[in-house]
Amino acid sequence: MRQTGQDETRGATRTGYPEVCRVELDRPLSWLAAGWRDLRANPIASLAYGLLFAIAGDLITIFAWRNGHLFIVATSGFFLVAPLLAGGLYEISRRREAGLSSTFFSSLAGGRRNAVELSKFGLLLGLIGVCWERLSTLLFELLAPGLPADLLALLAEIHFPPENRDLLAIWILTGGTVAAIVFAMTVVSVPLLLDRPVRVGTAILTSVRAVDANLMVMAFWGAIVVALTALGFLTLFFGLVVLMPLIGHASWHAYRDLVRADAGESSSPHPEYR
Repeated sequence: MRQTGQDETRGATRTGYPEVCRVELDRPLSWLAAGWRDLRANPIASLAYGLLFAIAGDLITIFAWRNGHLFIVATSGFFLVAPLLAGGLYEISRRREAGLSSTFFSSLAGGRRNAVELSKFGLLLGLIGVCWERLSTLLFELLAPGLPADLLALLAEIHFPPENRDLLAIWILTGGTVAAIVFAMTVVSVPLLLDRPVRVGTAILTSVRAVDANLMVMAFWGAIVVALTALGFLTLFFGLVVLMPLIGHASWHAYRDLVRADAGESSSPHPEYR
């Protein structure tokens, strides 16, 4: 069950930001179950998004597999912006919660309600992706100047100089830090932007506060997302046809659990958000 901490309640009152809630450790399992119900209730629209994710992953593989660095950057960049790309899945779950059916095209309409702020957020995520690519290249150039800026090349020579293994560890640690920051920024921010007419800064801060109030829960949820995504990778991206809609729908229910609804609010607080 959802539990609202007293400190979060006072903070929301002082600042006017949406109130975040504390939840039980096992709530991510309930989010997955609710996400699965959304997927089953809207299979065509949901799986259409999953198919787009899978096709994008396969296209990245086809065109970038000969260039390991390009492949890694494209893949990591793709999943950095995945929370924004999953906006249609959040919209399907929002509409189902409001008692409305959805098609693929009707789910696209959700992005028009707060288009300016969503666009700003997309640009921010894109900028983070570019910065990660530059940082990744810089790490290779500083720590292994004789090695191409290519993780696949590094893996091929991992049994040679110890500094290559050190580079791999530093690269993974740095990438994990970037991923954790993006996760904290996005875990509820995109659903919030779709659900309420808030600014992108408010959405990001609310997301970070929700993570801060539920560190163990968010670590568990993050591990589930990573595991399901890795499973999708192992199936040459075709598993993403089902797994990405499942994660997307579950993320909507995570948002509804972690961000307290306004008084009298149903699924959305304004008529234009229905």
